[in-house]
Amino acid sequence: MINLFEVVETNEMITKENLDVRTITLGINLLDCIDSDLKKLMEKIYNKIYEAAKDLVKTGEEISREFGIPIVNKRISLTPIALVGGSACKSTEDFVSIARMLDQVARQVGVNFIGGYSALVSKGMTGADELLIRSIPKALSCTERVCSSVNLGSTKTGINMDAVRLMGKIIKETARYTEEQDSLGCAKLVVFCNAPDDNPFMAGAFHGVTEADKIINVGVSGPGVVKNAISKVRGESFEVLCETIKKTAFKVTRVGQLVAQEASERLKVPFGIVDLSLAPTPAIGDSVADILCEIGLEYAGAPGTTAALALLNDQVKKGGVMASSYVGGLSGAFIPVSEDQGMIDAVKAGALTLEKLESMTCVCSVGLDMIAIPGDTKETTISGIIADEMAIGMVNQKTTAVRVIPVVGKGVGETVEFGGLLGHAPIMPVNSFSCDAFVSREGRIPAPIHSFKN
Repeated sequence: MINLFEVVETNEMITKENLDVRTITLGINLLDCIDSDLKKLMEKIYNKIYEAAKDLVKTGEEISREFGIPIVNKRISLTPIALVGGSACKSTEDFVSIARMLDQVARQVGVNFIGGYSALVSKGMTGADELLIRSIPKALSCTERVCSSVNLGSTKTGINMDAVRLMGKIIKETARYTEEQDSLGCAKLVVFCNAPDDNPFMAGAFHGVTEADKIINVGVSGPGVVKNAISKVRGESFEVLCETIKKTAFKVTRVGQLVAQEASERLKVPFGIVDLSLAPTPAIGDSVADILCEIGLEYAGAPGTTAALALLNDQVKKGGVMASSYVGGLSGAFIPVSEDQGMIDAVKAGALTLEKLESMTCVCSVGLDMIAIPGDTKETTISGIIADEMAIGMVNQKTTAVRVIPVVGKGVGETVEFGGLLGHAPIMPVNSFSCDAFVSREGRIPAPIHSFKN
């Protein structure tokens, strides 16, 4: 049982070290809303979301007040809309109308984001999948809270290179559609390999078809807490360092477990998972990069960075799984550039490049995340970056993702300001050599030999 003593024990973490519960995410199954009539479909979806989520924000605020735990975001994840809208949507505009409706109901219930404007195309695309994907630029430009994701590959199926090629084009179009907001639409769009069904973090959250009708998932955070803990063992052995990270991750995860149980009980919705990812914010002292520096690096990106990140990720998971029986989602260290002041400093110092970030994704929680690149980056280059990251996930049997932002009108050396949790980012250089002939090949990259384990 979790008790108030454990919450009191973490009070200093909350007040001085930026510990928070990053999100309570309510997952909602929409498969029973499917209808061939678009108007009826949208009415069913709106009503189901509103009824399920009308008390979500209020409940989160009550828990936050009662236990003194900051709960930063309240979010909704939905069954991938390409599945739900397939019967009714005959054009991209039909899907865009669903996106507008989702934005409206999200605003009505007061959540920060609503995820699930998604398609799962790791092996092939249906007509509905392709329509939804092609609708993404307009959908994200005319909505404020809708987030979109596309799963392009998996260890079991390989990589759908037709979809990878298309997503390079879609990301560029999304950037152009939202160029007056510094291409902000791309910050709400992520592509995955091995996307988890129970991820509470945006922009990649969707409600998997293996999930219950409704579910509560919680995502915790706490880079500042971990950094402060390991600063007290500076110069000690790796064994001491690892034990310190594990114990700290245990305490952080217990806070998330408490919030998840309370939200589940009060909303009368089953508890799903706690995602114990270390998710940084732009706040000073709330940085994964700063943890790496505390471990012993001058900057994130210095030699030894990948090893230090692997150590951090593994110890966080080891500590977290002892604190909750239901750990899931992504659960590890995020390395988004724009949301992590330490990462931004490393880029500006020349210590951190796109290539080094890619190598770090082999051992971290997600992938190339919130990276601003020049607005004139070619579609095929973006597709090549995506293909590389998908290959890392496919071969290593892990989740990887790409959320890059080609900022229209800006180039290397300039900075883009997104605001809020999205922070700001320096425009990073991209390898300019061509991969056009590779990306233009049709079909898919086959699954690796070690995927055949039936």
